[in-house]
Amino acid sequence: MIFLLDATDFLILNSLQKESQISNADLARHVNLSPPATHARVKRMEKEGYIDQQVAILNHRKLGFDLLCFIFVSTNIHQKEQLENLEGAMKTMPEVLECHCLTGEYDYLLKVANRNREELERFIRKLNLLSGVNRIQTSLSLREIKFSTALPILE
Repeated sequence: MIFLLDATDFLILNSLQKESQISNADLARHVNLSPPATHARVKRMEKEGYIDQQVAILNHRKLGFDLLCFIFVSTNIHQKEQLENLEGAMKTMPEVLECHCLTGEYDYLLKVANRNREELERFIRKLNLLSGVNRIQTSLSLREIKFSTALPILE
């Protein structure tokens, strides 16, 4: 059974995406519901897939990952099985924070975290060894202007 979201559900989602570790009691006060009703709504939205996961977002710089890179990848393959193998290989690379399939000049965009240039060089060599990769363009992030995981669901 699929439920439609109401204004209270959106308040709950907005609160959770900004502060995932808020206590159920504090969340209930914030949305003017009882704690059991709030908990039930959160569990329902998790079950229905509105909430994928709740995670801690780590500070990559404090943990020594000084290079944040965006890598464009072009392939020369078009068979579904080969593309699935390539995507599967990229999914297993721990340096890859995000991988997006694109339209346009490149087929994929990777967001990659490395500690230093040597790690980046090893990663690019590893990427070049993947079957079907025929072109790579790497851009280094000089500084982060904005970072957010919050969707603009309430304005």
